[in-house]
Amino acid sequence: MPASLGVPRVLLLVPARTYRATDFLVAASRLGLELVVGSDGALPLSHAHVVRVDPQDVEASADRLVARCGPVDAVVAADTPMLVLAAAVAARMGLPHNPVEAVRAAADKAQQRRCWAAAGVAQPAFRVLPAGASEGALQDAAARVGSPCMVKAVSLSGSQGVLRADDAASALVAAGRIRQILADAERPADEPLLVEAYVPGWELSIDGLLTGGQLTVTVVFDKPDTPQGPTFEETMLVTPSRLPQPILSDAIRTAERAATALGLRHGPIHAELRLDARDHGQQPTMMELAARSIGGLCSRALRFLDGVSLEQLVLANALGHRVPSHRLARPAGVLMLPVERAGMLQAVDGRADAAAVPGITGLSITIPVGHSVHPLPEGDRYLGFLFAEAATHQEVEQALHAARRRLRVIIR
Repeated sequence: MPASLGVPRVLLLVPARTYRATDFLVAASRLGLELVVGSDGALPLSHAHVVRVDPQDVEASADRLVARCGPVDAVVAADTPMLVLAAAVAARMGLPHNPVEAVRAAADKAQQRRCWAAAGVAQPAFRVLPAGASEGALQDAAARVGSPCMVKAVSLSGSQGVLRADDAASALVAAGRIRQILADAERPADEPLLVEAYVPGWELSIDGLLTGGQLTVTVVFDKPDTPQGPTFEETMLVTPSRLPQPILSDAIRTAERAATALGLRHGPIHAELRLDARDHGQQPTMMELAARSIGGLCSRALRFLDGVSLEQLVLANALGHRVPSHRLARPAGVLMLPVERAGMLQAVDGRADAAAVPGITGLSITIPVGHSVHPLPEGDRYLGFLFAEAATHQEVEQALHAARRRLRVIIR
């Protein structure tokens, strides 16, 4: 049900727990869009019509949205929990969309691996372990993929429920710990685990927009502080990539093939790859891919030359506008501040000193003082985000590290 001629009208589906609501609302305002919002929680939207939805009940929520929101020109999910619902609603309304099955596959790490194996996409060796698998089966899976290996929850994101194990015994310990994380997250008891080979090497992320299956890259981030485990906190992202163009082009082709293998054809993707350093190689190897743009507040690090934001590009793409490649004004980066230990967040001191570091353009602490915090792999939130711009990549990295050293986080 496309909207009538006039101001474009977009249905934006926003989960109650997301970093990204504000940035999408600002982007819609800059583009002059009329918004209808669907959400499962309270949002600061006194001027906007909000339809209550439950992303766990896709059919009933889709019925409610189709009945109440009226004609729209596009449906956009602001973050992961709304992706399946967005695809289902867009299909009902006859708007461009990804198949629901493709979106579900992108959200399931085991299904991703199966799809990529069938399509011959470069990825780690893996085994999927059903719930209730014996200790012997887990040890056999770890032996088959080789040591060290990764043990992962298939449904969680943001490095939650992900551990490196250096031998079969530690794989058993990791699996038990992840099972407890899944139980605490109230995930289904029959959810399998993924055991895969650990891939050493340089890590990068690729964001882009699909139009009919064709990928337009919006940003490539290098990860100069690539984590080695046992946990895998995202730390520093710096763009544009410094990789040689042939390697970068190969990585982009790999990400596009990975998206195609999952059945994705429209909208944003966020791909994580490593350049496999085993046997002295640099083959781009798929780690994970999400049917959304980069998470957290990371997109705030980007200042494109024409002043648009990444969220504006996502909305324009959803409306069917051609989105050309965009250049950044200067090298930029973001440092995600990990929660270093469990407890109660008492204070984050030194913010003014950190913000005063030359090159720092912003600091956002996203967990309020007085809240309990948990580090990865149990936790699912970052303490906050530091942003920087400078003339060179090295200066960006130096600014972020210097600002981080000036912060004093008190957790009791």
